[in-house]
This record gives sequence, structure tokens and C-alpha cells, in this order.
Amino acid sequence: MDYRTLGRAGVKVSPLCLGCMNFGGRTDEKETIRIVREALDAGINFIDTADVYSHGVSEQYVGKAIADRRDSVVLATKVHGKMGDGPNDAGNSRYHIARGVEASLKRLKTDRIDLYQLHRPDYDTPIDEQLSALTDLVRQGKVLYIGTSTFPAWELCEALWTADRRQFERPVCEQPPYNIMMRGIERELLPLCRRHGMAVIPWSPLLGGWLAGKYRKGAQPPAGSRADYHKWSLETDESLRRLEIVEKLVPLAEKVGVTLSQFSLAWLLSDPVVTAPIIGPRTLDHLRDNLKSVDIKLDDEIRAQIDEIVPPGTNV
Repeated sequence: MDYRTLGRAGVKVSPLCLGCMNFGGRTDEKETIRIVREALDAGINFIDTADVYSHGVSEQYVGKAIADRRDSVVLATKVHGKMGDGPNDAGNSRYHIARGVEASLKRLKTDRIDLYQLHRPDYDTPIDEQLSALTDLVRQGKVLYIGTSTFPAWELCEALWTADRRQFERPVCEQPPYNIMMRGIERELLPLCRRHGMAVIPWSPLLGGWLAGKYRKGAQPPAGSRADYHKWSLETDESLRRLEIVEKLVPLAEKVGVTLSQFSLAWLLSDPVVTAPIIGPRTLDHLRDNLKSVDIKLDDEIRAQIDEIVPPGTNV
């Protein structure tokens, strides 16, 4: 694989990041270990989970899966989500971060977290408290790099400014939702990341299966798909609009000779500001399909046709 630097950090990561949201929920321990190990064998060295995924079970499974290969993995997890019933069992306060990192280290069975991310903004906690707490973890050796997830451009800018002004650790990456149908971050967030050398590791690159071609006009969602599992309606105005777009994208993918999921991931990989889309396979077959995207090149003509279907900077 063509490994890339994680923004301004020196560490090298694979162009696909293995996301672990399904692990411990719809994917059991045995299948999780198979997926993780096949991903590592294929060259993926970047794994992203979170304490809130299956309430800690995802981290436990990942810790078991990488136990004998820990030093070949750039391991990322996140803090913010509600992990208990108490008033301080969520958010980005120093109190919750300090407790959260210790719990994640124990579940992951590791002495360090390579990338520790604020899973969501916390408007009740000053950004200097959040960055100060993360800086302490870096200085203690429990965390190597810090990052953010789903931060609006203005708040990410505030974090960078505060880090520089107060000499705190600087976030090295942002993890936003980004895909062919969700391009709103192209207006402000992506230019900000490009300007300040931040890595971008998009989550939901296939938009919950929409950009994998799972949902088509006139067809029921496949059994076991996310739409089937969550009983999504495909008759809402938003769903009907997305179905129209899928019908326009499928012929483009066929023209290139790839699946729609591979096509959608290749579109992200062709953007120089994107470091590594986060794939979230539920099965080995999903992983094997996604892995092929790293070898696909989309020319300017295809990218221009995508822009006609979903204009830059817009969300469907």
C-alpha cells in the first residue's frame, strides 16, 4: 500500500483505516478477529475504534485481535460518548477524559493509544480544558497524538489557535463525515485542514450502505443491511433523492469496471486532502471488496461527472 503521513505528524498510515463500530454489536468476536487480522495481512496498519462502540466491547475485541501485532498498528480510539449513568460519564471534561483513557487502555490491553480523539465537540467544556487534559496524556506517554471528530470548522480553528497560544498539543487530524453525497465540508472544513496540514480521515464513506449500491429503486433493502436492521424507510423525500443519485452513479462505476462501494472509496482516495477513509466492514466479504479500492484510479472526466450529479460543497 501507499502509506501516507498523518497530517503534520511523522507516523505513516495506510490509505484505508479499519473502522470498528460494528465490532461487538453486529459482528461477533470471532468474525472481528478474522476481519482485523486479514486487514493487517493486506497492509492496513491504521485501526479506529471508540469507547462508546458497543459500550466498550469493540475496544475489547480489537485489543484481543491485535495483541500479538500491537507494534505494527497505529491504534486510534475516541472519548466523549456516554459510558455510565453519572453526570460526568460523558463529554470532554478533564474528569471524563482522565477516566476514559484509563478504561480504554485496559480494554485495549495496551500501554498507549497512538491517536486519541475527541469524538464530538463539547460546548459545556472550554476548549483549553480539553486540550490541556489531552496534552497531559501525551506528556505521560499514554497518548502519542491527539485529534478531533465531527468538529465544525470554526471550532477546529479555535482548537488550533488555542493550542498554539497556550502551547498545548495540537490536533493532527479531523474525522468528519464525508462521501459523494455529503460534501458540505468542502466549503470550509477541508480548506482549513489543507491550510494547516491536518490529516482528514472521513467516516461514513459509503453513507451507511447507500454508496455501496445496497439500496436501489423498486427493491427492498437486502436482509441484514443497515436499512433492514434499522427499518429505514426508502420512501422519504431524502431517500428518494438518494436513490436517484445511486441510479446515476452505478453506470459510472460500471464504466470503470468496479463495484459502487469501490468507486465511492476511490473517489475519496483521489482527493489529496483525504488521508484515509474509515471503512467499517461488518463481514470479511465487505472488507475484501473495500480493499480493492486502493488500486482504482478515477480520471478527471469521471470526477467531473460526479460533480454534475452531486455539486461540490452540497449535502444530499
